[in-house]
Amino acid sequence: MAAAGALAKHEQILVLDPPTDLKFKGPFTDVVTTNLKLRNPSDRKVCFKVKTTAPRRYCVRPNSGIIDPGSSVIVSVMLQPFDYDPNEKSKHKFMVQTTYAPPNISDMEAVWKEAKPDELMDSKLRCVFEMPSENDKLNDIDASKPAPVLNTSKQDGPMPKAHSVSLNDTETRKLVEECKRLQAEIMKLTDENRHLRQVFKNAI
Repeated sequence: MAAAGALAKHEQILVLDPPTDLKFKGPFTDVVTTNLKLRNPSDRKVCFKVKTTAPRRYCVRPNSGIIDPGSSVIVSVMLQPFDYDPNEKSKHKFMVQTTYAPPNISDMEAVWKEAKPDELMDSKLRCVFEMPSENDKLNDIDASKPAPVLNTSKQDGPMPKAHSVSLNDTETRKLVEECKRLQAEIMKLTDENRHLRQVFKNAI
């Protein structure tokens, strides 16, 4: 019972999104940012600060502050570039520590120094590193292809691709023939126009 009471006493007042895992999606050759939303559902102001077990590896903005009743704050967690090893599991963790804000706040540091242990609430999150899978890469390539080709290949297999090429060839031939026919008509009309002008000149 005592353990349950202790848990209840320190229950986090803020609602975290995501609640337990901070996911970072590679490649990790550049800064990778993930967002953590902190929502204050209470009717009191709440002070928060964000801590990590690997402070040199992350940049956190904002890393502390005050959240008004019913308000939310988006915390950006930026993972610095590093050489990713898929066999190495991340042991990095974050902690969001909170306490109800006193009536008159002038010094945030003083708030944390003066806060009693039973007034502090905390939530722990673990970091998860994910590399894009081969399927993700293929999907990205497929998404960049023209939709009609994707649709025909999905519905009818590889054959319609060849069929669509032959259709395109037929269309091209039709256009070329149409151009030739129009050119011939223009030449014919030009000759007729020249002939009419000659007849008109002779008549005068």
